[in-house]
Amino acid sequence: MGGTVAGVGVTALGLGLEGPRGWAFRGVSFEAEPGSLITIEGASGTGRTCLLLALTGRMKPTEGTAAVGGTALPKRMAAVRRVSALAHVPGVTDLDPALTVAEHLHERALLQRRFGDSVRGLLRPRAEWRADEKRRIEDALTAAGLDPDALPKGARTAVRDLDRPEALRLSIALALIARPRLLGVDDTDLKLSDAERADIWAVLTSIAETGTTVVAVCSEAPDGTVKVSTEAADEASPTGESPESRPAQEAQDSQDTQDSQNTQDSQEPGKEAADALAEAGRA
Repeated sequence: MGGTVAGVGVTALGLGLEGPRGWAFRGVSFEAEPGSLITIEGASGTGRTCLLLALTGRMKPTEGTAAVGGTALPKRMAAVRRVSALAHVPGVTDLDPALTVAEHLHERALLQRRFGDSVRGLLRPRAEWRADEKRRIEDALTAAGLDPDALPKGARTAVRDLDRPEALRLSIALALIARPRLLGVDDTDLKLSDAERADIWAVLTSIAETGTTVVAVCSEAPDGTVKVSTEAADEASPTGESPESRPAQEAQDSQDTQDSQNTQDSQEPGKEAADALAEAGRA
C-alpha cells in the first residue's frame, strides 16, 4: 500500500451497547497493538456489526470505554472516524451494481481529495493530484489483491458482474484509498468457500503486516488474530441444578452452536447490519 501505515492500538473495557430491543453486545474487553488483525467472532445476530461500528466511531456505546490510538470512545467519535474506514458493511458501504470498477475507484478518489485531504492538498496542480489519485488507486488494489485486468471486462466490469470475493476485494480497496490507520471489514467470511476465505484472510493479514490495524467480523476466526467474541458468556449454573444434568445440557448447547454455524451462511447479507442500525443511530 505504498509503504507502511502507522496503525493504531485498540482497547476496550466493559464495552456495551443497548438499543430499543435490548443489549446488542455487552462486557467486551480486549487490548490490541497497532497493526493487529482483530477478529470479531460470533454467530449472526450477536452484535458483531454493532461492535465494529462502535470501534470505528460510527455508533455510540452505552457503557464501558474504548480507545483507538489513544483517542477515547465515546467522547471523541469524530476523531476516530477520521482515522478509520469501513468496507463491506451492508447499508453503509454498499456498491452500486450499475457502476464499473473504474468508476467506483475514481469516485472514491475524488471524494477523498475533496473531503479527506487537507485544504493545501486541494490547491495542488491538477497533474500532481491526478498522479496521487493514480498512485492511491494502484496501491489500494494491490493491497486488496484485486487485479482489474483479470476481470471479464477489465476495469470497465460492472459491479453486478463481480463474484462475491471480487466485490469484497473491491470494497476493501475503496476503503484503503483513504489510507486509514484502522480498517473495519464486515461479513468477512460470509458465503465464501474455504479456499476463498483463506485468500481473504491472507489479504487482511498482509494489510495488517504493513501497519494498518484491521478489525474483521467473521463467524470463525483464524489462529494468530486478536479474537473478540460477541457471544454471551456462559452463566453460572442455576441454583439447584444437579451435576447429572450438566452433560445433557452441554450436549444440547453444543448442538445449538453447531446449528447456528450451519445456518450462518444462509443469513441474508444485510440483515445483521440492518439490525445494527436499528439498535442505535449511526453517528
